[in-house]
Amino acid sequence: MGAICSSCCGTSRNTAYEPLLLDNERDAVADLLQYLENRSETNFFTGDPLRSLSTLSFSDNVDLQRSAALAFAEITEKEVREVGRDTLEPIMFLLQSHDVEVQRAASAALGNLAVNSENKLLIVKLGGLEPLIRQMLSPNVEVQCNAVGCITNLATHDDNKTKIAKSGALVPLTRLARSKDMRVQRNATGALLNMTHSDENRQQLVNAGAIPVLVGLLGSSDTDVQYYCTTALSNIAVDAANRRKLAQGEPRLVQNLIGLMESSSLKVQCQAALALRNLASDEKYQIEIVRSNGLPPLLRLLRSSFLPLILSAAACVRNVSIHPLNESPIIDAGFLHPLIDLLSHEDNEEIQCHSISTLRNLAASSERNKTAIVEAGAVERIKDLVLSVPLSVQSEMTACLAVLALSDDLKPQLLEMGICHVLIPLTASPSVEVQGNSAAALGNLSSKSEDYTAFNEVWAQPEGGLEGYLRRFLESGDTTFQHIAVWTVVQLLESGDATLEGHIRASEQLLPLIRQLGEQGGAASGGADGGEGRSETSGVGEGEGEGSEGGDAEGEIESLAKRISELLEA
Repeated sequence: MGAICSSCCGTSRNTAYEPLLLDNERDAVADLLQYLENRSETNFFTGDPLRSLSTLSFSDNVDLQRSAALAFAEITEKEVREVGRDTLEPIMFLLQSHDVEVQRAASAALGNLAVNSENKLLIVKLGGLEPLIRQMLSPNVEVQCNAVGCITNLATHDDNKTKIAKSGALVPLTRLARSKDMRVQRNATGALLNMTHSDENRQQLVNAGAIPVLVGLLGSSDTDVQYYCTTALSNIAVDAANRRKLAQGEPRLVQNLIGLMESSSLKVQCQAALALRNLASDEKYQIEIVRSNGLPPLLRLLRSSFLPLILSAAACVRNVSIHPLNESPIIDAGFLHPLIDLLSHEDNEEIQCHSISTLRNLAASSERNKTAIVEAGAVERIKDLVLSVPLSVQSEMTACLAVLALSDDLKPQLLEMGICHVLIPLTASPSVEVQGNSAAALGNLSSKSEDYTAFNEVWAQPEGGLEGYLRRFLESGDTTFQHIAVWTVVQLLESGDATLEGHIRASEQLLPLIRQLGEQGGAASGGADGGEGRSETSGVGEGEGEGSEGGDAEGEIESLAKRISELLEA
């Protein structure tokens, strides 16, 4: 990024003007010619070589300035290092020349030096932005190209971004992004991209009129320009206010980005999907992406062997799946098996999280969709993986199981698969979310099941079994966890399963805890939240019991505890 448009041809050796030179200038010319002949052994950034270049730079003779500027450009093209004020000041003096050749070569030299991180800061500190902005307004394309290229390089340093945004550079950059010269266009769009990495700078960029320019250039024939514009728009779409502006003023944005997912460039495909992902933070765009036929290209990217494409597509589909109206279209488009396969993508935790979160969203509103997800093999895959995946993935997997366990028709299948054997250990997870989701899933499975054999099998094992989990939650001091536990015990007793009732009656640990809650109500509130968790971020799955949110939580716990006593006395 920030390529310099012009190459420099060596220092002029024309001596026609020599009689007009001052003595020190004549000596500087002679010395510089000698240094250039031995350039491989010469350090031009210090000592006598730099003094010779400085003498020519500060001369009133335009020809000498040209020689100095060309020499700086040629030297910096071959060697870039951290330099000091003594090197930068003569170059920036040359930037202020009225001669186009001097401007072109000086901005080329400065752009070359701006590749170095420390130089980026010093150039801005020494006032380099103002002459560069003036050169962006030049009618000469080469001068424009080099000035924009230099600003592009300067804008890659975080400490410079705000200074550039406040310098007045954004309006000419936006104008030059429409340049007919592809080199200028690349540098300008690259500079605009570099300015989109903070909230404040994005807002100033939007105020400078960059959005319609960037959207218009999505149709560029140049893949670099496509990439810069797509990535810049993706960053701009992070902000809700900017998404509203995009929705109001750019009606073909989604269609254009969907088209770019079919680009010949992998990096453009990837950024197009990420831009759609950010847009799909809003409900309007979630619907529009599906209605604009965005699912087929997303599915193709999801099946790719290229990790960045998989990740960008998985992230986009996850956001699109948040809208209930998109659940069935995503399933019908063939996403289930690829998403389930990606659960095993052990090299990338983020892909696993996006995939399982999507499956959870797809299961949220429809019995048909829950059934389709189970029949596609999602539960078996989760059961195989859930004890070994990272905590963030465990949280999403257990939330998905909690949602699936709400289905009365699917409960027998889930229990037969042995899902309780993995949920029980996870109720002791170091993650509060995983604990809550696992308990919610067990609670949902315990309600109105046809056969409670699976619960009897796990009463004591694994890892303390169902009894141990219930004891931990009753002792937790967390009203949400206490509520899940007493509600689950009520479901187990109301099942009419004599063996389960016998286990509960015989428990020396559970009954005193339940009796205590019945007498005193729940402990102080805190801990896990409830809810469906359809948003972008993972949350505890729904279904930890009827009435678990709102109202008097402690009163509900006390009421359920008393119900247990009634059932045991009946």
